[in-house]
Amino acid sequence: MSRIILPAAAAAAAIPFTSVAAAQAAPSVLPAEPPADQSGSAASADVTAAPANPSKSVPQDIVITGRKLDTARDAITASLGASQYTFDREALEKQPGGTNITLNKSLLQAPGVTQDSYGVIHVRNEHANLQYRLDGVIVPESISGFGTTFDPKIASSIQLITGTLPAQYGYRTAGVVNFKTQSGLLNNGGEIGVYGGSYGWLEPSAMVKGSSGNFSYFLSGSYLRNDIGIENPLPTRTAIHDRTTQWRPFAYVSDILSDSSRIALFGGSFIGKFEIPNVTGIGGGFTVNGASSFDAAKLDQNEREITHYGVATYQYAGDTLNFQIAPFVRYSQTKFTPDPNLGDIIFNGFADASKLTSLATGVQADASQQLGSNHTLRFGLFLQNERTTSNVTSNVLPVNCSFVNDPDCEPAQTSDVPFTIVDAHHKTGRLYGAYLQDEWKLTPKLTLNYGARYDVVNAYTKESQLNPRVNLVWNAAPLTTVHVGYARNFTPPPQELIAPSTVALYNFTTKQSEIQTADPVKAEREHYFDVGVEQRFNGGLKLAIDSYYKLKRNLLDEGQFGSALILSPFNYAKGYAWGVEVSGNYTHGPIDLYANLARGAEKARDIVSSQYFFAPDELAYIHDHYIYTDHSQNWTASGGGSYTIKNGLGALVPTMDFVYGSGLRTDDPNGIVPNGGKLPGYWVFNAGISQNFSGPGVLNGVSVRADVLNLLDNKYQLRSGEGVGVGAPQWGERRGFFVGVTKRL
Repeated sequence: MSRIILPAAAAAAAIPFTSVAAAQAAPSVLPAEPPADQSGSAASADVTAAPANPSKSVPQDIVITGRKLDTARDAITASLGASQYTFDREALEKQPGGTNITLNKSLLQAPGVTQDSYGVIHVRNEHANLQYRLDGVIVPESISGFGTTFDPKIASSIQLITGTLPAQYGYRTAGVVNFKTQSGLLNNGGEIGVYGGSYGWLEPSAMVKGSSGNFSYFLSGSYLRNDIGIENPLPTRTAIHDRTTQWRPFAYVSDILSDSSRIALFGGSFIGKFEIPNVTGIGGGFTVNGASSFDAAKLDQNEREITHYGVATYQYAGDTLNFQIAPFVRYSQTKFTPDPNLGDIIFNGFADASKLTSLATGVQADASQQLGSNHTLRFGLFLQNERTTSNVTSNVLPVNCSFVNDPDCEPAQTSDVPFTIVDAHHKTGRLYGAYLQDEWKLTPKLTLNYGARYDVVNAYTKESQLNPRVNLVWNAAPLTTVHVGYARNFTPPPQELIAPSTVALYNFTTKQSEIQTADPVKAEREHYFDVGVEQRFNGGLKLAIDSYYKLKRNLLDEGQFGSALILSPFNYAKGYAWGVEVSGNYTHGPIDLYANLARGAEKARDIVSSQYFFAPDELAYIHDHYIYTDHSQNWTASGGGSYTIKNGLGALVPTMDFVYGSGLRTDDPNGIVPNGGKLPGYWVFNAGISQNFSGPGVLNGVSVRADVLNLLDNKYQLRSGEGVGVGAPQWGERRGFFVGVTKRL
């Protein structure tokens, strides 16, 4: 079995989900309640059992201790009552492209995940609002950009957790993406590989892992170069000026101090360079130094993104008390460079060179305490200090009037000589959070998980909120699970994306705003309701349905404003979202099939912050009417499958998957309702085949793969360049052919 769909917790237990290894051992049934480990807490079979072929250098008792500590760590932040979709290592490697494709493309195969431009995904029609964790520890989000920080190659499994999250999950609550990182505890070895093909794609990678006594390590690194770094703004097969190079190193070391404690250090980086793709056939609107025309295909805009992160953890796992303390640090930088030949000014009237930086430090502490046989308390703290700086240097042209003193102003350029405006500011912001909850076994089949968290943000906005959470999980029958949940959520705005506090700097220039209002961005407040049922069948079939409704105040959204491709946040005063997800998974012997279908929508009204980004007619209409948010998509579907064919060389695995989207929002064709139209729907099919060699000889441990992405070469548009907060058109990736080879050492 290569993936698990768990829309509701399988049982009221410390580890409420059946492991991949357990499912492989008995694929016909996912047990209603996981087996208990020696300490009495529930555990997955793959955690308590020793590996089939442990490294000779690692005593078996160390392996068992390490797995016991993994179980205890997972028990601290168990997601009882939430919906969980898990990609194990096998699932990641089987998908067309394997672990060479980006994390976001893998997550598109989970229920209710929508594809957008710039590598962005939306979970349950939310804009961003995703939280990323490594081994349960939050890694603060990076400054918004084109690259994904985390490499799927470092994961032993990846979980997407959605729904009414328990109290330990705060801040970014549309979904939690949790990586369980690889380690060297089980054996010594490594892997080297290379992948490449169409669009100048070249992706070498390497990893090494091992252990000696109580000490274990895992090191990984990958490099990517291709000519499709950002979605093509034109419906052509290849983009103009779209080269990217990306580096993703990662390291993890761990030392088991005793049979109940360990320390671990892990960290990594993402360093990416992106050329901004160009369009053709557009004319200039301004005159600069005597020039009024420029070949748009020769624009040279670039962006550089850097993220470094590091985490240290101390974990203790006693008979009834488990806790983990994890200090962390994250540095992020995004630097956008406009065309050096003044092309941006000729087209837009201004050119922005921007540099944004963020340094976040903090500590996360989580614990669980067993109280008798029916209660498990979970509690914790989160503290974060973030220092952000923003430096935007704008080259602009003077005009003859300003909207600030003349609402009917029709600006006319008064000189062709640009001048510079520097907008620099910095901010130190803090997040504080604490939670307490109780997992209460009311009966052997009925569990109530209730509690609350209290969150405070003190940055550009100073707000706080008490957030009650409750989930009821009922094992109605041995193979049937029902859950009902409610969560109150509090989502602070991303500090590094806050727009300048004043618009007056740009009055009487070609960058001035018609709207002079710039109210500060606020935290989003949400009531979240969720109901779901999961039905399992003997023979390996699982079906699930999950429905949700969200009621929002100060709904957070982000848009692209200006020439720099950096997102800026704003609030709608009110909003709501609803949806229904249906998912299925069938695994039996060599067959693995899955499919997901989601129907949903999000609407909002009245923009109440950063108003100067918008046109007066947009603001006026949205003030009195609910509109679709730009990232709302009516229908989303995904699915795929694989078949493992044993042969004399090892195993041949053909695989395929698909994504369907009914289309994101665009402007009303009649020009009346913002986001009143939608783009055409599309299907994208991918296929691959791999041969995994085993047995004696030089080919042992070699895997060879061939993939075709967008098999039917479907031409589809993700964004039209029209709509609220949408700055440019983007088209999906066309058909590409790729091959790869890896060697396990």
